[in-house]
Amino acid sequence: MKQLLYIVFLLMLCPPGAAQESFSTTRTQEEINKEIARNFFLDLWFSNNTGNYKKYVADTYVVHDIGDRKGVTEQAVEQKNIADFFWNNGEMDCKFDYQVAEGDLVATRWTISYRPNTLFGKFFLASDEPFSIINVFRIKDGKIVEFWNHRHDIDTPQTMKFVFKGLLWGLLIALIPTFFVFRLRRKLKALRR
Repeated sequence: MKQLLYIVFLLMLCPPGAAQESFSTTRTQEEINKEIARNFFLDLWFSNNTGNYKKYVADTYVVHDIGDRKGVTEQAVEQKNIADFFWNNGEMDCKFDYQVAEGDLVATRWTISYRPNTLFGKFFLASDEPFSIINVFRIKDGKIVEFWNHRHDIDTPQTMKFVFKGLLWGLLIALIPTFFVFRLRRKLKALRR
């Protein structure tokens, strides 16, 4: 009887939610979804186990990315291809910053340091500083069905490709009138003779 009174006394001292938490062994759907997202990153980005993409990604998914990839439906293998591209051109060190889940959505902020080992990787993918990425996944029936990708790599060489692309277009536009000026100049010289 003394032991029963002691247990009741201890339960009275505990905050109301604490007693339930300690006896609850069921996981919420949000916890399960966070684990799916975490394992996706661990296999495809934190280690080179890209063949495991099928465990986490639905056969097709919708991606909302920077650039032209907004609201595009892709095959699941595309996630493997993207991760393979980076692994084939270098080595990655990644770490989780935080993860938040609400309903069927999981937001993960993670930081990547990339060390390229190919010439292409050194020119287009290298970064002196680690940069952060925020991915939001919508998970349905245990698979990722929608991606939102927000990268914070504005200071990396990745943005240099846009600078060079703009420079090349500007040079092309400038060369067209230059070509006509030289051509007309020759015609004027020929007429003066």
